[in-house]
Amino acid sequence: MPQPFCFRFRVRYNECDGQQVVFNARYADYIDIAIKEFMRALGCDYKQLQARELDNQAVKLTIEWQSSARFDDVLNVFVSVKKLGNTSFTLQADIHHADEGRSIATSEAVYVMMTAEPFEKTPVPDDLREKFQTGAPGTIIDQSGCAR
Repeated sequence: MPQPFCFRFRVRYNECDGQQVVFNARYADYIDIAIKEFMRALGCDYKQLQARELDNQAVKLTIEWQSSARFDDVLNVFVSVKKLGNTSFTLQADIHHADEGRSIATSEAVYVMMTAEPFEKTPVPDDLREKFQTGAPGTIIDQSGCAR
C-alpha cells in the first residue's frame, strides 16, 4: 500500500521558542500548509475552489503532541481523508520526524464546504468527493532543501 500524501519541510529558527523547541502554535501553521498542499495535489486548491464560487471553512482543529521538534529538524506531515460527510470533511495530519520516524503530533481538521455568496453550507461536489476518496497516495511535496 502506498504512503499517504506527504509534505516535507525543515523547521526554521524563528519557529522555535525559549525552550529551543517548536512553539506549539506553529504546528497549526504546519498543518494548514500541509493541508493546502494536499488539496493542491488533488487538483482542488483554494483558487480553483474560488473559481467555482466555493470555499471551505475550518470549524475544528485538534492537535495532540507526542514529542518535540527543534530547529533544523526535517519533518513529514502525512495527510489523509479521515471522514467524508455531506457538507463536511475531516482530514488527518500526522507529523513525524523525517530521519528518526518518531511521531511529533497528530491532528484532525474538520472543514465545512461553503458557497462564496451567500456564505452558507453546501454539499461537497461529487468531483471533489471522488478526489477525496482517491487521495494523493505517494505524492511528496518536499520543501526541506534535502537532497534525497
